Amino acid sequence: MVATGQYLERPTLIPVGREVMEGLSHRGARRPLLLVLSPLPEEGGGMDHVVGAELSWAAARAGFPSLRFNWRGVGGSQGRRGRLPSLIEDARAALEVARDNAGGAKPLIASIGGSFEVATALEGDAAGVCLVSPTDIDEWGADVWVVVAQADLSAKLKVATGRLHVIPGADRTFQKNLPLVGKAVVECLNALETLE
Repeated sequence: MVATGQYLERPTLIPVGREVMEGLSHRGARRPLLLVLSPLPEEGGGMDHVVGAELSWAAARAGFPSLRFNWRGVGGSQGRRGRLPSLIEDARAALEVARDNAGGAKPLIASIGGSFEVATALEGDAAGVCLVSPTDIDEWGADVWVVVAQADLSAKLKVATGRLHVIPGADRTFQKNLPLVGKAVVECLNALETLE
């Protein structure tokens, strides 16, 4: 039994080709849903990544459904770890399961670290894209939200968006002020809800 205020994620199986990836989903009454793309496998990414868990928890507390998953070859997900084309296939499979679970709603895709290329490949199937601590970014358009640690904000980083959230006192690990990352992504979800 789940008491008021508790957070329950359900194990979720995501078919991709002949293999199955593992995920965790949370039901919520509000829309859009949140699809969390963990950092890439070579960055140590998986659904248990602390930032991804924080995003899912923050979305659930605000009433939004969420799905986070392990890429193929990570954790209990079947298959071999892949490169960009297969990672896009993994994310597209997760997106379809998330949409089915949320009645067809388009998700906000929250990409952590280097998975931003995967997120932008799915942008047409999403209500929006939020890049959390993206790596190697040069410039993004005004339709993309960006959440970045204050320590990562430098002259080298160019972000052409009015949707920039800078997390004060934080570095790429967000060991400081992690809840502010979740709050920033919930602000993105709230903004998209008013646009539907």
